Amino acid sequence: MTDSVMTIDGEAVTGDGTFDVIDPATGTPMGSAPQCSPAQLDLAMQAAQRALQPWSSDHESRRKAMREAAELMRRSAPELGPLFTREQGRPVAMAVGEIMISAGWLDYYADLELPEPTVQSLPDRTIEVSRRPVGVVAAITPWNAPILLAIWKIAPALAVGATMVLKPSPYTPLTTLALAQVLSAALPPGVLNVVSGLEPLGQQLVSHPTPRKISFTGSIPTGKAVAVAAAHDLKRVTLELGGNDAAIVLDDADIDRIAEPLFGSAFANSGQICEATKRVYVPERLYGRLVDALADLARSTRVGPGLDPEVKLGPLTTDFQRDRIEELVQDAQAAGATIVAGGHRLPGDGYFFEPTIIGDVQDGTRIVDEEQFGPALPVIAYQDLDEAIERANATMYGLGASVLSSDVDRARTVASRLVAGRVKINTGGLPSPAAPFGGVKWSGVGVENGPWGLEEYTDLHVTEVGVAPR
Repeated sequence: MTDSVMTIDGEAVTGDGTFDVIDPATGTPMGSAPQCSPAQLDLAMQAAQRALQPWSSDHESRRKAMREAAELMRRSAPELGPLFTREQGRPVAMAVGEIMISAGWLDYYADLELPEPTVQSLPDRTIEVSRRPVGVVAAITPWNAPILLAIWKIAPALAVGATMVLKPSPYTPLTTLALAQVLSAALPPGVLNVVSGLEPLGQQLVSHPTPRKISFTGSIPTGKAVAVAAAHDLKRVTLELGGNDAAIVLDDADIDRIAEPLFGSAFANSGQICEATKRVYVPERLYGRLVDALADLARSTRVGPGLDPEVKLGPLTTDFQRDRIEELVQDAQAAGATIVAGGHRLPGDGYFFEPTIIGDVQDGTRIVDEEQFGPALPVIAYQDLDEAIERANATMYGLGASVLSSDVDRARTVASRLVAGRVKINTGGLPSPAAPFGGVKWSGVGVENGPWGLEEYTDLHVTEVGVAPR
């Protein structure tokens, strides 16, 4: 069993009680996390507020501390990786990789030049427009990519001079709590405080009077609740919510070349990625070949505990997510769909589900219309490209999409018609720290990453200087 501590004002702090963290490979507790009390949350907020002025006043010191923090992350990755796997489920090589990659965000923002003030000279005065840190930030992160999505918030906020109180998901808090202790060696006390707990801690965090900004990644229903709660105090919000990303295969696509990367874009992390491919539209004449190729990949993919180095897909992180995938697959089958590969949970107490390819399925089926967030992929045949684009857009989701084609110019034309924050053409790569990431419609408010993500943690400030009297 692994026990953890919170980081408040640079100190290791136990909670007002603990709660169990479950190993999804076994369905049994693998550790416990501290339950933050309201009084401890107040202490964390007070620490962040005290640290704000000195932290925001020295950009070069911030850069140095963030570069040191990045190096500490990389050194700690081999040790933290197995802990990550035991609480989240993914293969340990992917867990270590997430930590290593996340460190790059700290480096990126340490090196990013802050926005320069703009100056406008008028006959009677000079107007200067600058950006200032928004203040204390409250951040809430999900269970599917706990370290990467935490660093997406931590790095830009700290770079611009804000301070933070962060709460990881209670399903995967341990690696984030451990990372906070690692980073405390580089960051001044109070700059980054990490607390953990079951509800109502999230509600208390959002409604607390100290933070002026809420950054949340999670489900659409919870995101709406966060927005409503933040509105009472007119807090700024960034919300990265769900997606039901469509991949449109054009009729000139090379099935032999696209099948494997398409499978990876849908099933990495057992499908538990917000911008994973959730549904595929393919021309009727290519439909059979693509379904067969994806089914072969699904059958040959080894599923098991993430600590096994031969495993490619681990368990679902939670039992309720495993149960949801099972429900959606059964619903599709009842509606006339064909389960071409997979379709069942694996025996045992872990939260495993076979990688599943679903054919003979149409829009209007839940597995197509809803975000499944797991290892089940519907493949839908189309006759008319315009109709496929219309069907891809006929959703309240708008996080991402992809187009696969041998003709990049043609793919660009299709991409320009897709209503999504990020459209990938013949690529499934990880988002870049230098490019904005965010959705439209119900998939979010605001963006993360790049200079645009940094500006989300700032307020505009105007200084007007009049002509000195003679």
